[in-house]
Amino acid sequence: MEIVLETNNLEKRYKDFRALNHANIHIEKGAIYGLIGKNGAGKTTLIRIICGLQEPTSGSYIIYGKRNNSTDIINARKRMGAIIETPSIYGEMTARDNIILQYKLVGMPEYDGVNELLKLVGLENTGKKKAKDFSLGMKQRLGIAIALANNPDFLILDEPINGLDPQGIIEIRELILKLNKEKRITILISSHYLDELSKIATHYGFLDSGSIIQEITSEELMKKMEHKLILKVSDEKEFVKYFEKNKISYEVVDSKTINVYGKYNLSKFINELSKKNLIADEIHEQQESLENYYMNLIGGGNND
Repeated sequence: MEIVLETNNLEKRYKDFRALNHANIHIEKGAIYGLIGKNGAGKTTLIRIICGLQEPTSGSYIIYGKRNNSTDIINARKRMGAIIETPSIYGEMTARDNIILQYKLVGMPEYDGVNELLKLVGLENTGKKKAKDFSLGMKQRLGIAIALANNPDFLILDEPINGLDPQGIIEIRELILKLNKEKRITILISSHYLDELSKIATHYGFLDSGSIIQEITSEELMKKMEHKLILKVSDEKEFVKYFEKNKISYEVVDSKTINVYGKYNLSKFINELSKKNLIADEIHEQQESLENYYMNLIGGGNND
């Protein structure tokens, strides 16, 4: 699997404050990578460094096989598009003129792709309407169009749905999925909207106090968040035999704990076990949200 972005012990210090602390991230080609972290965790600092807007204090990163201290990193960055914090939009200009200006800035000699970009982000009918009069969702979609002007393979979006109403969130979600599936663009998204992120991300990186504390695929995460029964038992062996025989999905956590995955009628499940003389000391039902999973991972605190 080709790695689009890899960071190695990336560190950024501002006097006595360490914004990034040996951060290691790996983004595969074709992924929608959700970068999750509360305010001050280092998300924007990480993104700014990757985009070349800041230099790391120590450590390194590689984009499309090119290390950050290589002269070839400039060419690697030409394959990227990004929105950092807020879209760079000229309010007195139309959507078309904003995109044309970006074409000029990135050295695109022809403007043939402007109409296609406007259609892609759903702004083909805005005509002479100035960007300052757009809704927040329209501005965000225009910002994404501008980031796509150089036809990137890798798109970075910093809080792309922040402040949007439900309709705006749906529009951005559908656009991101379209870019990933139809245009095959690898996407890095930082977001506070964890439930929304769970609808589109294929991979996650959990950032806390400047460090990536876990990277996980959506399949692995869904397994961990799946509805389950947690059984506390004296001896797991007989339970395992029963689960194997009845093709029940389970995981032995330790000699005293077994997780059983799937939705069960608890009283009926307990009754079936008792018929086989399988008596658990305790049984608890659990189903985590992405937000709860994240909070448990970092050990509590407020997610803002």
